[in-house]
Amino acid sequence: MEINLVSDTVTKPTQDMLRAMFRAEVGDDVYKQDPTVIELESRVAEMFGMEAGLFFPSGTMANQTAIKLHTQPGEQLIADKYAHVYNYEGGGASFNSGVSCCLIDGNRGMITAEQVAASINDPEFYHSPLTSLVCVENTTNKGGGACYDFEEFRKIRKVCNANNLKFHLDGARIWNALIATNDNPTEYGKVFDTISVCLSKGLGAPIGSVLLSDKATIHRALRIRKILGGGMRQVGYLAAAGIYAMENNFNKLPEDHRRAKELGAVLEKLNWVAKVEPVETNILIFSIQSNINEAVLMSKLKQKGISISAMGHGKLRIVTHLDYREVMHTYVLETLEKMIL
Repeated sequence: MEINLVSDTVTKPTQDMLRAMFRAEVGDDVYKQDPTVIELESRVAEMFGMEAGLFFPSGTMANQTAIKLHTQPGEQLIADKYAHVYNYEGGGASFNSGVSCCLIDGNRGMITAEQVAASINDPEFYHSPLTSLVCVENTTNKGGGACYDFEEFRKIRKVCNANNLKFHLDGARIWNALIATNDNPTEYGKVFDTISVCLSKGLGAPIGSVLLSDKATIHRALRIRKILGGGMRQVGYLAAAGIYAMENNFNKLPEDHRRAKELGAVLEKLNWVAKVEPVETNILIFSIQSNINEAVLMSKLKQKGISISAMGHGKLRIVTHLDYREVMHTYVLETLEKMIL
């Protein structure tokens, strides 16, 4: 039995999802004539209280489009030091938009309104880059699936309003955050200028993200998507997977969260584990004792058919997902409990 807990991006479409994809009505989405894509964009936009959406092949492209929409070359965005837009998008902020990043040392990837306010450059001090955008992530990837208190978003919004800044949400795992916090998704549209929503992580679609905003901003985003090479043709087959995922897989996310927490509880009892970070959603980050060889641990798990991620410096990551079934979970729990290093 091969058990891949490296990421929630490793899921594969079920037979029911594939049938929904095969049945999709399609058109040419570059001409905005694909009815299934239009339906997906409309559904996601309505759910999050936004006017419009635009389908993208990846969350990275959606985030990079948002940065391009809100900034000019030479300007600066504010984000946590763990932010995906800084760490895992290939330097796209500088390559695509010519902007620098002011990184905040937040808490598990989350920043506060007070920290944002303290990081804004004086717009009259022309020696420093002009601050124009704040980017946050919910849940936080490198922060171990942590979820923001929504009230902090409202406070950051006030800081943005007072300083003429735009506010973008990288919602790669927003579905997990909604399950964990029970927040009303329509409230997000009242706070953010743009939101990227991923369909290929917790929801289990094979590909796709949707960028949300007002109609005028999404119209501008269409041109940027074209420039970045994100214009696709009969992409309704993929959009259909996203619709199916929203309708059928969203309510399965609590199981991913439960299993991650149970894994964390087992790891906390093991003498070769130094620390288990708080588990809120489906991402579990833990550190091993300094005398334990990380490569040896990874090898032993691999021999047992279990794959996880090494983050360096003795820190490791486990991500539960739709394809991680209960029989696998029981096996992983038993394997960890018996492992001697």
